[in-house]
Amino acid sequence: MGQRHRVEIRPGTRASALYGGSAAYENFYCNYGVNPEWVSRLEQGGLSVSGVGDAGEIRIVELPRHPFYVVTLFLPQARSTAAEPHPLLVGFAAAVRASAEASSPAA
Repeated sequence: MGQRHRVEIRPGTRASALYGGSAAYENFYCNYGVNPEWVSRLEQGGLSVSGVGDAGEIRIVELPRHPFYVVTLFLPQARSTAAEPHPLLVGFAAAVRASAEASSPAA
C-alpha cells in the first residue's frame, strides 16, 4: 500500500525549481534508502542531494550538469494524474522536448 512522507526540497536545485516550493508529500512503497556513509562519495562524484526526509535521509538526488538527471526514492507517477501531473514528470517531459528540438535540423 505504501506510506506518505514529507520531503524537504533544498533551495537552488532543479527539484526546487520544478516543485516551486520547499516541501512536498510523496508516496513511498519500500523502505530502501542510501547508506549515509556513501553521501560524501556521491557528492564528490558530482551528484547533489536535493531532497531529504524528516530525519535527513536522502530522498532526491540530481546531477546538476546533466539536462535532466533526477533520481528519487519515491514514485512520482504514484500521485501524478492527467489533470495534475507530478512536477518532476513535467520537468522530464520538458527536458525531452528541449533535447529533441535542439537535435532536430532547422527547417
